[in-house]
Amino acid sequence: MALAKGVCLNHIARESADIKRLATFYQQVLGFEQIDSPKYGEFEVIWMKLPPSFSLHLIQRNPSTKLPEGPYSTDSSVKDPKNLPRGHHVSFAVSNFDEFVQSLKEKGIETFEKTQPDGKTKQVFFFDPDGNGLEVGNFGTPSQ
Repeated sequence: MALAKGVCLNHIARESADIKRLATFYQQVLGFEQIDSPKYGEFEVIWMKLPPSFSLHLIQRNPSTKLPEGPYSTDSSVKDPKNLPRGHHVSFAVSNFDEFVQSLKEKGIETFEKTQPDGKTKQVFFFDPDGNGLEVGNFGTPSQ
């Protein structure tokens, strides 16, 4: 018997030194909308929503945190999207895959594209401005 019932994903949180820059990226690239955010006083937050129900919480980074902010703050080869570790990304599906990839290229975003052996499933991997891995695919949509 499962311990939790009715479980669903509520939100994903990303910590950043520049949450306004990150919010602009998610608005311009994936169409997130900014929604009312609570006021915490000691740090800034921006809450965003991707209709109908997926939420993203951008939280001002604690300057005393010892962990690196993301792949861009390391000397690792993970800066190249083709080296994105398998478990380091959030994935989205789009119905206009080819058009979406073209828009990433027009924005100067470095990408790595992959087509699965079925010849139908296409994926593109890239990073947000803080180096968080993103994947977008034509999952469950007609091949283009």
